[in-house]
Amino acid sequence: MQKRTLGKSNLTVSALGFGCMGMTGVYNSAGDRQKMVSLLRAAVEHGVTFFDTAEAYGPFANEEFVGEALHPVRDQVVIATKFGFDIAPDGTRRGGTNSRPDHIREVADAALRRLNTDAIDLFYQHRVDPAVPIEDVAGAVKDLIQQGKVRHFGMSEASAKTIRLAHAVQPVAAVQSEYSLWWREPEQDVLPACEELGIGFVPFSPLGAGFLTGKIDENTTFESSDFRSLVPRFTPEARKANLAFVDLLRKVAVRKKATPAQVALAWLLARKPWIVPIPGTTKLHRLEENIGAAAVELTTDDLREIEEGAAGIKTQGARLPQAALDMVGR
Repeated sequence: MQKRTLGKSNLTVSALGFGCMGMTGVYNSAGDRQKMVSLLRAAVEHGVTFFDTAEAYGPFANEEFVGEALHPVRDQVVIATKFGFDIAPDGTRRGGTNSRPDHIREVADAALRRLNTDAIDLFYQHRVDPAVPIEDVAGAVKDLIQQGKVRHFGMSEASAKTIRLAHAVQPVAAVQSEYSLWWREPEQDVLPACEELGIGFVPFSPLGAGFLTGKIDENTTFESSDFRSLVPRFTPEARKANLAFVDLLRKVAVRKKATPAQVALAWLLARKPWIVPIPGTTKLHRLEENIGAAAVELTTDDLREIEEGAAGIKTQGARLPQAALDMVGR
């Protein structure tokens, strides 16, 4: 697979990474641990070198099996994990954010143990904590970098203003936010700031939580444990309206002998050379499909067709429940 460098950092990764969140029961029941370990190892064999996890996924279970899966190939891969939620050492979610420097240090040490590694390649602040100055957060991660426990600093779902303040204390290697053909808000302020500062951008949910694959319509049902059952964008009415995006992708996909998912990912790859999407899956055939997107070349005409088609579609429904939306863009 092709490689990309995240901004001005020396952090080089596969053009497509692997988002591990869904492996611990965010969309459906958690996957069998050994099957998930095998899938991550298959991803490495297919050329994926960039894996994204977090203490909050589980909590802790995701980091543990990522560490198990990737330990034999640790020198070949880049592992990103996150701090920032208020989670007790026993996994109890205490609610809200916690980016106090002492807590960041505790999370880093615990993540190193769970990941079975001596350094975290990319340590994201999962959500900005309004109670802690971002300069203090960046300073705490800077200390961890100086100690050799962390290699690079990242931020997730932060505003351009906050990114700039953090970057002035400790250079930010990558910013992670939701970004796809049906959610393009990062183009307004965050992507321009990343380009100006030389920061890589990592889109999560690059396939719209599965919607842009074309496998979901207004008749699809979700388990009660599936977070999409709580998301306004995934009500039957919203899904029916939002299928216009899938129709647009499918039209291009037929011509390119690809799938809608592959075109959606190829569109992101074509946006900027420092953008690295991290689609996730629990199935080998979906992994292979996603990886195939790196070989889909969209021409100027293809990109113009997608742009003009998308301009005439208005996404229906909020991308997250209100409580989650309140925590982003700080």
